[in-house]
Amino acid sequence: MERLIEDRVKEVAAHIVMSDLTIREAAKLFCYSRSTVHKDMTERLPKLDGVLYKQVRAILDHHIEVRSIKGGEATKAKFKQRRYEN
Repeated sequence: MERLIEDRVKEVAAHIVMSDLTIREAAKLFCYSRSTVHKDMTERLPKLDGVLYKQVRAILDHHIEVRSIKGGEATKAKFKQRRYEN
């Protein structure tokens, strides 16, 4: 793997761990596509740094667990806002 890619993977992973970012937020912050960041975190990072990968994986798994809850809250707020506008 190229050194530039290795550095990118480790930098994004460290930032995800420090800031509890989602894949989408990290991609936007670093100006990479979501698919690039996802591939970096799920395929490349385990080969580079197993400990960092476990930390990132735990954060990503947590985001998956709360995804439906946050989606439901957003929908509720959306319809509540529509109700007050009419």
